[in-house]
Amino acid sequence: MQLTRIDLESGHQTIHKYLINRSQQGDREAQSELYKLYVDAMYNICRRMMGDSEEAKDVLQDAFIHAFTKLKTLKEESMFPAWLKRIVVNHCLNTLKKRKDFAMSDDIIEDIPIENEESKTDVFNYQINQVMLALDKISVGTRTVLNLYVFEGYDHKEIAQILSISESASKSQYSKAKSKIRELIAIENN
Repeated sequence: MQLTRIDLESGHQTIHKYLINRSQQGDREAQSELYKLYVDAMYNICRRMMGDSEEAKDVLQDAFIHAFTKLKTLKEESMFPAWLKRIVVNHCLNTLKKRKDFAMSDDIIEDIPIENEESKTDVFNYQINQVMLALDKISVGTRTVLNLYVFEGYDHKEIAQILSISESASKSQYSKAKSKIRELIAIENN
């Protein structure tokens, strides 16, 4: 489906609503266009959370298939981006929880200070490629907490509920992830 100049001039919201409505009716071309609009952003979520590009692609495909089969349940078209993101994050979490190396500890790590909320953007003081490489090298559990907190915008209370850990453990895992990333980047820079 090629969008015409008139379609483009009518505004993003109208096109978005049109694509969602057509996709809800099973229009494969509209689904393809909707996929193209969101695939890069959703892949980035999967890649950060999964730590592996091939696994991220698999999870992404499963998430989109799930989203398109459940699209009729979406009540308001404007909620599509948040709805899709939630599906993608949930698919990542479910896949991670099935892995043998996914272990979330409810233990609080005593030797790492738990930092305040204002330090959330501190991770971004490094080059993004350095952070991505370091993310791939930290444990799955700490990477998951960091991704949910920094990139997906969940607070520690929500993370604790999602991962069935205490709020203190979420904060501790986040601090551990940041410390490990700093350490790995410092090693790389030396």
